[in-house]
Amino acid sequence: MAETSNPQGGQQQVQIRVDESRMNTTYSNTIRTTTTADEVVLDFGLNLPAQGPQGQHAMIFAVGSRIVLNWSGAKRLISSLSQVVRAYEDQFGTIELDQPRAASASH
Repeated sequence: MAETSNPQGGQQQVQIRVDESRMNTTYSNTIRTTTTADEVVLDFGLNLPAQGPQGQHAMIFAVGSRIVLNWSGAKRLISSLSQVVRAYEDQFGTIELDQPRAASASH
């Protein structure tokens, strides 16, 4: 339950019900972020290895979902993600972002 202030100065309990009936779940291994003065746009998708026109290695970013937030929502998202990452690292150790990846078997 969430607490909200009421005009009399006390706290009021508000029950939040989550409706997952229209929810879609997808996996994402990358994100592209763009911004405007009013919004933050998050494109979630997959980086997929591909072969370029002359045989060179290339990467395709296949966007699967776009989430648009106002700046207040973006700040709340940062706070929420910070809390869950901190809890994960407290339990399992630091998440390293710049680890070298093993070479793919299919070049």
